Amino acid sequence: MIEKIAPCLWFDTEGEQAAEFYTSVFPNSKIVDVAHYGEAGPREEGMVMAVSFELDGVKFVALNGGPEFTFDEAISFQVSCETQEEVDAFWSKLGEGGEEGPCGWLKDKFGVSWQVFPTRLIELLGDPDREKSQRVMQAMLSMRKIELDALERAAAEA
Repeated sequence: MIEKIAPCLWFDTEGEQAAEFYTSVFPNSKIVDVAHYGEAGPREEGMVMAVSFELDGVKFVALNGGPEFTFDEAISFQVSCETQEEVDAFWSKLGEGGEEGPCGWLKDKFGVSWQVFPTRLIELLGDPDREKSQRVMQAMLSMRKIELDALERAAAEA
């Protein structure tokens, strides 16, 4: 079944490797289909054209479209986590071979941007006590990987 909306990630030639990597990182994930270019092209016959895959039930497509386009931070995928251990695991796995950014952002080894954060961060930032939420914001702005204990300490300050 074709989804009404599904992200399509444009790679040069690494689409299958990226799909294999992402499905190894997220639980309940799988590669659904791999399609190859035929003799009509536009790329070499037999080369992987597109990989359909699911990450924890969300459908994606990885397209090997060529070198014309690359990823940037204008598009990112959010990974909300319930615990610090979950943040640590996703941060470590997705960031392997990539690049850490500020405030829970990172680029993976394929250049795709991710935001890895604890769900508690959203609660703390939305706290009706404006001073508390601003202390949390200030703490978050000083971080790369989000550290829940430090956020909670900032929220508790008087």
